[in-house]
Amino acid sequence: MGQAPEQEHPNSAFGWAARDTSGVLSPFHFSRRATGEKDVTFKVTHCGICHSDLHMIKNEWGNTIYPIVPGHEIVGVVTEVGSKVSKFKVGDKVGVGCMVGSCHSCDSCAIDLENYCPKIIMTYANKYHDGTITYGGYSDIMVADEHFVIRIPEGTPLDATAPLLCAGITVYSPLRFYGLDKPGMHVGVVGLGGLGHVAVKFAKAMGVKVTVISTSPSKKSEAVERLGADSFLVSRDQDEMQAAMGTMDGIIDTVSAVHPLMPLIGLLKSQGKLVLVGAPEKPLELPAFSLLMGRKIIGGSMIGGMKETQEMIDFAAKHNIRADIEVIPADYVNTALERLAKADVRYRFVIDVANTMKSTP
Repeated sequence: MGQAPEQEHPNSAFGWAARDTSGVLSPFHFSRRATGEKDVTFKVTHCGICHSDLHMIKNEWGNTIYPIVPGHEIVGVVTEVGSKVSKFKVGDKVGVGCMVGSCHSCDSCAIDLENYCPKIIMTYANKYHDGTITYGGYSDIMVADEHFVIRIPEGTPLDATAPLLCAGITVYSPLRFYGLDKPGMHVGVVGLGGLGHVAVKFAKAMGVKVTVISTSPSKKSEAVERLGADSFLVSRDQDEMQAAMGTMDGIIDTVSAVHPLMPLIGLLKSQGKLVLVGAPEKPLELPAFSLLMGRKIIGGSMIGGMKETQEMIDFAAKHNIRADIEVIPADYVNTALERLAKADVRYRFVIDVANTMKSTP
């Protein structure tokens, strides 16, 4: 260790990195490992910008390693496979999401839940098995163990599929695990952003009645007319919230800012489930009494295992589910992150890596 990033590995790579807590990204030369016997190397065509990237580049969660190349919604085309790779070949369309490694021996790994492995290796700003730092998808090339590579079905657009590798699985997994995927059920989705808009699409494809819950009345026509939600609640409107009390089987809460849980718990039927998938920086208040009255549950969920992520991508292809995106050039990335911080995007930025990420001398 101690080598410069561009000398650690044999294959030169180029991306955009933040060097400090300012979170400002700039061109960055580094290197990727040679294709190992179980590795898949691919040319990155697109990478989505996730809200997590915003927290990580500024070290708001306290675990960032600089320099950091963000990006965990990565898609592209395979250029090389290792000698023991069986699932992929050169020319295949593939993706990598939030993780690139796990222990393969714990209880979670044994049941295809690598996302809950205590030794999970995240796609960027983590230490890999060889001791080097992982770099994400704001870059021109990616190398990953085939176990952590997802096949993108033919005919599926790479740009609008990229965000599903984080945003998509983040909402798909709890809908399945908490049993909120049964036709005729009534599910609320809190927040109509990068996660919320795909939550509406997946839930509707599962045959569920969907109500979007938002602080912004202006999002009603978008939610109902364009995304297909059945109804819309303004969370600040006490009359609307009161009228909807006790009507929902479950709620997927995608909000990553501090917000009150009590009004949401009130919307649940007895034995209803409020599932948190956003990650506010400060603890939320937990009103115990409102849980006791109705045997209600608050749960959480973080992405999904590799098997379920592939299932989600295949389900999305079958039901024509895509993220709503704004494609941007690489040199717009800092502006995009500023806009994301203000929620000024419908609903996911995706970097056009293939056409705009050009190496500088």
